[in-house]
Order: sequence, then C-alpha cells, then structure tokens
Amino acid sequence: MFNLNQHKLLIASHNEGKINEFRELLKLLMIDISSSKELKLPEPIEDGNTFEENALIKAKSASNLSNLISLSDDSGIEIDALNGQPGIYSARWAGPNRDFNLAMREVIKLLDDKKVPVSDRTARFVCALCLFYPSGEYHFFVGKVEGLVVWPPRGKYGFGYDAIFKPLNMNKTFGEITSDEKHSWAPSKVGLSHRAKAFAKLVSYLSQRKK
Repeated sequence: MFNLNQHKLLIASHNEGKINEFRELLKLLMIDISSSKELKLPEPIEDGNTFEENALIKAKSASNLSNLISLSDDSGIEIDALNGQPGIYSARWAGPNRDFNLAMREVIKLLDDKKVPVSDRTARFVCALCLFYPSGEYHFFVGKVEGLVVWPPRGKYGFGYDAIFKPLNMNKTFGEITSDEKHSWAPSKVGLSHRAKAFAKLVSYLSQRKK
C-alpha cells in the first residue's frame, strides 16, 4: 500500500469549511496535513471548464509551490432546471465575500422566475478530487449525490448550499445533518456526501497502490 503516513499531504484550498471537511474525512489515516491557506500559498486562477479541470489547476499549483503531494477538490451544485448552473461557478455566485445566503437566494429567485415546480427542482452535488504528486502524476476521483433544492434554508450545519439541498430518500437537508452523518465512511460503507463518495474512491486507490 502507498503509505501517506510517511508524507505530508497538502490540502489545496483556502476555504476553511472545505479544509475542515477534508480533515474530518482524512482523520482515520493519521497523516500530517497542512493547507494552502496555512502555508499562505497564492490562489491560482481557476479557468477550467469542468470540475476536474479546476481541481487539477489547484492541485498542480499547490504541489509545484510546496513540493508536497497535494489534494484538491472542485465541487458545486448542478441544478437541472437552470441548465446545470451554478455548477463550476457555485462559489462565485456567493460573490467576493463568499455570501452563500446571497447565492441561495439567487438560486431560488431564478427557479421561481421560471415557475419550476418544487418536485422538478432536481439537483446534484458534485465533487472532483485531484491527487497531484510532485513528479507530475495525478489522479481524479469523482463523487455525486442526487437530491432536490428546497426553500427556505434548513439547518445550521455544513456550508455553501447545504441548507437548501435535500438528498433523495431523506427528509433532512445537508444543513440539518451532522458532519458524522454526512461524511462517515468505512471500508464497507460509503459516506452520504459527494465529497465522502469521492474520498472513498481515493482511499480505494491508495489501498491498491504500492509504496
């Protein structure tokens, strides 16, 4: 098995909420973790056209600057009635101050303007992880979770659009479930969230890779 215990892993993110989620997901691996925010690395321009392309941009930049194995994620919510928006622009809809209350209100305004019935407000959270090595080798791991956009926002947990996203076959939004409920995973159990699903694929890859 490729042993990350003997390496430092850099989380290529400046988003505190995302960094905390990664620490939660990685805690069982007992590895030395730092982040681009902690190392004060500059944020690269994310000009990719897909979640995978943007994840690669972030991971490559962080790894090149730090010479560490880097793990990045690009994630967001795709809403079918809005032709997949906000998609890769999910964070940008929150503006420079990362005001996701503003972003959620914009989502609902657009759905209301289009008179989209509540039952047709289907959406999915997508997470694309990129593991990038200083050698230039990299791998993608993608996770998705289907659900519905609801209003008003519900719950105090999570961040981003969690409070208006209700996974299929659940009566709670992501904002109403704890981190353990959302991210809990084990070799025989994949977590609920899009990030946990992508993470399970990452762990499966690491378990098969030789040191």
